[in-house]
Amino acid sequence: MRFGYFTLTDNPAGYGARRRDTNRFLLDVMEECVHTEAVGLNSVWLPEHHFGLFGCMPTPAIFLANLAARTTRVKLAPATVLLPCNHPVRVAEEYASLDLLSDGRLVFSAGRGYDKREYDVFGVPFEESRERFDEEMEIILKAWKEEAFIHKGKFFQFDEPVTVLPRPVQKPHPPIYVACWSKPTMELAARLGLHAIFAPFAAAMMFGGLQQAVAFHRERAAEAGFPGVRAMCSYFVAVVDSPAEALKAKERLLFYLKNVIPVFPGDPAKAPPHIAYFVEVVERLKSMTTAELGERSIITGSPDECIASLKKVEAAGIEEVICYFNFAAYPHAETMKMMERFGRDVAPHFDA
Repeated sequence: MRFGYFTLTDNPAGYGARRRDTNRFLLDVMEECVHTEAVGLNSVWLPEHHFGLFGCMPTPAIFLANLAARTTRVKLAPATVLLPCNHPVRVAEEYASLDLLSDGRLVFSAGRGYDKREYDVFGVPFEESRERFDEEMEIILKAWKEEAFIHKGKFFQFDEPVTVLPRPVQKPHPPIYVACWSKPTMELAARLGLHAIFAPFAAAMMFGGLQQAVAFHRERAAEAGFPGVRAMCSYFVAVVDSPAEALKAKERLLFYLKNVIPVFPGDPAKAPPHIAYFVEVVERLKSMTTAELGERSIITGSPDECIASLKKVEAAGIEEVICYFNFAAYPHAETMKMMERFGRDVAPHFDA
């Protein structure tokens, strides 16, 4: 199993006095991204979030292109492209360019998101997010596989052949992951032969756990003729020296989770049917305590305890874990030290 760096650049208004200066925060994140390669991790995953409603990085392609020029080995990935709020041909062009500039280090990931306020600003009906995502993902696959393609769908029609330039370096296209929070999204990924990325908390809610979610995805993909799909997941991570420090990490995570509630569609009267499962997520988050934040939510403890928890994740069929170190306003200097410690004391205990 491999490991990467992941952040959502969480910095919502609810953080109050803990809220950071956005420009300084994003420059710190870039330094952490460069540090990822130095400490021996495999990948960097940067988000797309708009308007400072929760995260504050709207253009992962630009940040990853800068990172490509400052590194030589680390994989570069958006986590994830908010596909329904972007034009799919433009997305295909931008990330093919990143694949070229990084000499084939792109790992592509897309999702539907969950914040209606972002959709509203871009003029995209939130209730169309699933249909738009499905169609746009198929367009990106066409754009990367075919040198000239046409498309006649519900939302996009290209009657004249379209050629996306530059062509991706990786053939037939870079690895593609889909953020899977629901069974229909996972079924789409399986049908198209795409890899899955899970949030363990959501996997536990929807499927009973990571192992069940991975098995479901692989079974559906095999039925569609794609037996080689892979699965990865994200995890909040804090390597500590005492139970008291582990509790502090869980308290920090609980602070984060309480502040993510306004982002999710939690009103059952307004949540579209295809995203109504977030209503249950919100209800659980409202009453959650630190005692409930176990291995399905956070990897924390001594290096040995973290290794033991991650061995279970590996046994579930996960091939890479992207680690969220800087959540809930964790200081930049401490994040850098945490990354060093994880790279030194935890990551080497796994085969990859």
